[in-house]
Amino acid sequence: MDLKNTDASVTTVTYNRNEIDDKTQNIYEAISVIAKRSEQINTDIRRELIDKLEEFATYNDSLEEIFENKEQIEVSKFYEKLPKPHALAIKEWLDDKIYFRNTEDKTED
Repeated sequence: MDLKNTDASVTTVTYNRNEIDDKTQNIYEAISVIAKRSEQINTDIRRELIDKLEEFATYNDSLEEIFENKEQIEVSKFYEKLPKPHALAIKEWLDDKIYFRNTEDKTED
């Protein structure tokens, strides 16, 4: 996922309910799919952030030597400015980038 080039909203947006539930015909099912995708995105972002912060980590045994690491601050600021995972998931949902299927539907082959 390319976080730098996403056009998901950073602020609060009101969406048309009919656009959200158009694919499932059930608003609760649509929100459930979006929520699961949001959790996946959040896990990916968190893992990526931790990996980047560990690159700049300093391991000192002394509590007296606490100093600011500018690289860590810049990385943290970048991730704070990103759209929230639920906004990214809604954008993917509206752009038909999320594959979902209902496992209770039995297709006759």
